[in-house]
Amino acid sequence: MSLTLAIVGRPNVGKSTLFNRLAGRKLALVDDTPGVTRDRRPGDARLVDLKFTMIDTAGLEVSGPDTLEGRMRAQTEAAIDEADGSLFLIDAKAGLTPADELLADILRKRGKPVVLVANKAEAKGAEAGMLDAWRLGLGEPCPVSAEHGGGMLDLRDAIVEAFGEERSFPPADSAFAEAITDIDIPAGSDEDDEGPAYDDSKPLRVAIVGRPNAGKSTLINRFLGQDRLLTGPEAGITRDSIAVDFEWRGRKIKLFDTAGLRRKARVQEKLEKLSVADALRAIRFAEVVVIVFDSTIPFEKQDLQIADLVVREGRAPVIAFNKWDLIDNRQEKLAELREMTERLLPQIRGIRAVTVAGQTGDGLERLMDNIALVHRVWNKRISTAKLNRWLDHVQGHHPPPAVSGRRLKLKYMTQIKARPPGFMISCTRPEAVPESYTRYLINSLRADFDMPGVPLRVIYRSGDNPYAPKDGKAKRPSLMPKKSASRNKSGKPSPRRR
Repeated sequence: MSLTLAIVGRPNVGKSTLFNRLAGRKLALVDDTPGVTRDRRPGDARLVDLKFTMIDTAGLEVSGPDTLEGRMRAQTEAAIDEADGSLFLIDAKAGLTPADELLADILRKRGKPVVLVANKAEAKGAEAGMLDAWRLGLGEPCPVSAEHGGGMLDLRDAIVEAFGEERSFPPADSAFAEAITDIDIPAGSDEDDEGPAYDDSKPLRVAIVGRPNAGKSTLINRFLGQDRLLTGPEAGITRDSIAVDFEWRGRKIKLFDTAGLRRKARVQEKLEKLSVADALRAIRFAEVVVIVFDSTIPFEKQDLQIADLVVREGRAPVIAFNKWDLIDNRQEKLAELREMTERLLPQIRGIRAVTVAGQTGDGLERLMDNIALVHRVWNKRISTAKLNRWLDHVQGHHPPPAVSGRRLKLKYMTQIKARPPGFMISCTRPEAVPESYTRYLINSLRADFDMPGVPLRVIYRSGDNPYAPKDGKAKRPSLMPKKSASRNKSGKPSPRRR
């Protein structure tokens, strides 16, 4: 098995900066404000020839168990128990603090290997802090600069010395060496081929989004059956987009917990802007997006904007009406939610909606069934022959309108992509096709080919003009006046000379 190390330390010592440095990319949010990281985030690290799994944690703070800081400390201690050892970061510039000594006592009681890392060693006066770190009793501190990348070779040697060659370099068949296989996108098909059959055993990426305090993290914890993510009554607890893995009916699912999305005008602080950008990135890389609504106050303006964003990004959406256990008159509320969904989300007709309760776990199985179903529709491909027979039928039922006195002609149709399904129609004057007729075609596609609740794309292309110049450039008129025939004194054209 690969080595797993927890990056621990008090707030604002550079844990997330070191995490991004070892990962080779910016995965964790970094800011000068203390306490940016709240949940524990796993990631793959590479340090020269050393590969291991690392866990970014929240800064250790002394507080009661019922407070937010106390719950953050519980997450950090869970990461220490889960890992094989720890990278204990201190701020060499600021020197030791009582919080550093408290964390050193916690690590010593665990009895696991600890590598003492003195970060910000490039700063002036950092030597005194490094010498002061000896009294922690955790060995020689390793000076590094996580922001500038200094001291990484020394850190690699310190890890190998603490854990030994055998633990640091596992055999090649370890879990770390396994290739991560993404879901393949069909490259295309010929006229009568609908592409490969849908494979319901491949991994699935699902993002959970919604307004703050809608219950997103609680919902994921209920899926996992443990308090993996930090939750509480406070709004806006989640900041990073945390990915967690679990299995459902033998299928691997990667869930992305995201920060709550508020109205753009209310997002003022830099840290919240980073959190929102991280959530939007999670939406773009997901396949299915679960939009969590609060059943007690559903269909706020921000809820509709989030749903519209997911549709415009082309993801497969599913609505989860959370906190259903707080609703009294459920039948009346259910009818109201169904009517509001059809009326307020016309751009995604037939969207899947499920009532769930994150606190009790009710409805989670139905939610997963709908996620799998909408993902199947999102990957659907239709043969060209079926599409052209369908195109002739819908044109006969409702012909394209005449624009400027000229009738539009839709000649040919094919599916050019899936995920989401996209179609190309060859026609005359593509720029003149009205938006109302495009909506008619999309709604007919949903109904006739059983594709409800996923975004559909239709584009138009004009055929080649056989009379156009081969180089594609029309002849430009000459700006010079034409030469007139020469005239004699009587005004008559002079005869041509032979």
